[in-house]
Amino acid sequence: MDLSWADVERIIDGALREDTPGGDVTTNLLFDPEEQATGIFRAKARGVVAGLPVAERVFRKLDPLSRFTPRVKDGDPVAPGVELAQVVCRRRALLTGERVALNLMQRMSGIATQAAQFVAAVQGLPVTILDTRKTAPGLRMLDKYAVRVGGATNHRLTLSDLAMVKDNHIRLAGGIWPAVRKIRALAPPGLRIEVECANLNQVQEAIEAGADVIMLDNMMPSLLREAVHLINKRSQVEASGNITLETVRAVAETGVDFISVGRLTHSAPALDISMKVQ
Repeated sequence: MDLSWADVERIIDGALREDTPGGDVTTNLLFDPEEQATGIFRAKARGVVAGLPVAERVFRKLDPLSRFTPRVKDGDPVAPGVELAQVVCRRRALLTGERVALNLMQRMSGIATQAAQFVAAVQGLPVTILDTRKTAPGLRMLDKYAVRVGGATNHRLTLSDLAMVKDNHIRLAGGIWPAVRKIRALAPPGLRIEVECANLNQVQEAIEAGADVIMLDNMMPSLLREAVHLINKRSQVEASGNITLETVRAVAETGVDFISVGRLTHSAPALDISMKVQ
């Protein structure tokens, strides 16, 4: 579950610039540069923790001599009151970095928690829970990492990773068949093509066009079953569209290979975490 540290540094730099354009005036006026303090991070709700290495980087950015000691690791389930980490550093660094570290870790832990819940909801069924590109602008690497921490799987990371023919592509290209044919003719070898389908007629066209993956968009379970039967393993099958924890198992039971869930990242509630000075 590796992170791109170049991306993490970029995100932290931007967050600190946003929060301290003229410095942390309260902290800098109250405390001398060399005074030390200890901060304790604790979970205030039940969930799956993610982002501890990111929080560590925040304090290291502000104080290269900071000592960050995790008490749990990313991916661990935690309960209210559990100590997550301890950081010892300059008071200025501790208080200036507190909100950035908490914002990032709370968001990431919320995503990991939601991902774990969806994975648990389909336990025992041969289906993979995927995320989408519905991530916070500038935070995609962290959002996608948190999904993996929660046990779900990343779909494409960027528009460069997969040719996904969606409804607007289909309209502008004149249909599924011409869109797939043109991509096949011009794409580099090995580029996979996924086609979004809203009805069985489009599914049949995507099969005939040779799509590698067929996405069944906003279909009820009864229609999903028909589509899976029609495809008959000639393509991999993904279900998508307004899937919730209450509906995901019924979708999985239709026989699809993948279920993509935008709410893993676009609306996961942040996990409540506190940082208190000891």
